[in-house]
Amino acid sequence: MVSSNLRYEGSASPAFCETSSTDADVPARSGNGYQFESDRGSNGSTIADQEPYDLICVGFGPASLAIAIALQDRGLSATTRVLFIERQEKFAWHAGMLLQGSKMQISFIKDLASLRDPRSHFTFLNYLHKNNRLVTFTNLGTFLPLRKEYNDYLTWCARHFDDKVHYSESVTSVDPIRQSASSPATGFEVHSINADGVSQTRTARNVVVAVGGKPNIPLVFPTGDKRVIHSSQYAYTIPTILKDTSAPVRVAVIGGGQSAAEIFEDLRSRYPNCQTRLIVKAPALKPSDDSPFVNEIFNPEKVDGVFALPADVRAQSLYADKATNYGVVRLELLERIYEHFYEQRMQDVNEENWANRILPLTDITSVEPNAPNGRLRLNLRNIRTGATSYEEFDAVVVATGYTRNMHQTILQNTKHMLKKDAKSGIESWAVSREYKLQYEEGRVAPEAGVWLQGCCETTHGLSDSLLSILAVRGGEMVDSIFGKADAAIDSPLPTPAAFQKVQLNGHSNGLQATTNGKVVTPTKDAALIAPDNKRNSATPSAKKEVQSTWRNLGLRISGRK
Repeated sequence: MVSSNLRYEGSASPAFCETSSTDADVPARSGNGYQFESDRGSNGSTIADQEPYDLICVGFGPASLAIAIALQDRGLSATTRVLFIERQEKFAWHAGMLLQGSKMQISFIKDLASLRDPRSHFTFLNYLHKNNRLVTFTNLGTFLPLRKEYNDYLTWCARHFDDKVHYSESVTSVDPIRQSASSPATGFEVHSINADGVSQTRTARNVVVAVGGKPNIPLVFPTGDKRVIHSSQYAYTIPTILKDTSAPVRVAVIGGGQSAAEIFEDLRSRYPNCQTRLIVKAPALKPSDDSPFVNEIFNPEKVDGVFALPADVRAQSLYADKATNYGVVRLELLERIYEHFYEQRMQDVNEENWANRILPLTDITSVEPNAPNGRLRLNLRNIRTGATSYEEFDAVVVATGYTRNMHQTILQNTKHMLKKDAKSGIESWAVSREYKLQYEEGRVAPEAGVWLQGCCETTHGLSDSLLSILAVRGGEMVDSIFGKADAAIDSPLPTPAAFQKVQLNGHSNGLQATTNGKVVTPTKDAALIAPDNKRNSATPSAKKEVQSTWRNLGLRISGRK
């Protein structure tokens, strides 16, 4: 496709699908714009991987899925060789945080298509229509679907591209391809290994790395201890550790963001006799600011302004805006937690006797994995007073976010070609506004390149790892890699009535034409726009005739297949 990330927008997580979509939901694979060519043989091996791909995407979370959809909407899926490689066994999004009753924090209109093309097959509304829930969803009167439903929407979208995706396969490295040591790279070798240990090498002119974030677990915790869970694994891992839901277990949750608060609340219903502690460094849980004006930070067009800022100003701006997305909790969840605390206070005014507590201003100084009772002992220190204490737990859930640098490992063999930072003289992983990795001039041929997704927050803003801009960004990626569509690719073709009214008039300064009395001067790559603004109402023969006429004038008409 973010544990402390309020909006739950990022890389895919281990598999989960709340509901299924029938084969009838997938458009027919025919000449209707949904034409796919399978890359796999009957034995599961790839039969055409000796041929270079136009594009290989490393990772198939929401970011790559948005690219696949944009390619499909542009009509490029059948004419380009594209492959997606995903380490999971099937598509899933934040499976560890698909908690009962949890909802999205952004409008469903910010799906993978609507903000780029609301007529796309892949909008959330069309997903509802295909699953016979459009009217009933409307009756809910909400813009915020359940997170489980949104995961199913993404899964429904992903199923359209099953024959373009290799699941259960991890990319290990990307290497440049060049004829000699001094010649520019004309493409890249993508090396991967599947679940059976079989290695595979493919070549591609262009590569997109969209592998999402790596769970960040503070160094104070022991590595490899199954009792320490990252929030991204919570929903499907905690039942395997604490199997008896009625047992008086003790669980700590680390973090002060949305994920931590949701897990803290979920534990209370999942384990009714559980004692929980929410450990945070801040003096209190803070509410998120998702008011309309603040939310404009995540508008797709804001990326241009952020990228254009001087680096120091941009860093200050990002720091000032972090309260919209990091270490904050939705107000309604805060109120629900506080109501529960009030109920506990009614029973006992002494907070130390409460089953569920928040420990603010608390730092974890060390962890002892082998406490006398077999639990994990967390040694704690109050940040203000310095007072020390300890608590013991059967499990610890760490909701401390992600690191987003896995692209550096995958692309390590291209690092020597990167442009060097002007100040440090060290190779920089900087990207252009179009997310294209900046290699030194002459190192990579103009028709080849590497693009990064979901790891460019420092240059492109807080929305970089979020769902909010994926629809628009997916289209931008396709434009950057394959070139922009004709200016009027989405312009409607004239109706038959309009065709009959086209008059050609010769002029000394060139040819002109009039449509319903409006004068148009034909120029290369321009397109005729029908005055009645109706799409695809012309017969195929009429379209062909008019296209031929305008082509002779040097004017190309572009439209949907």
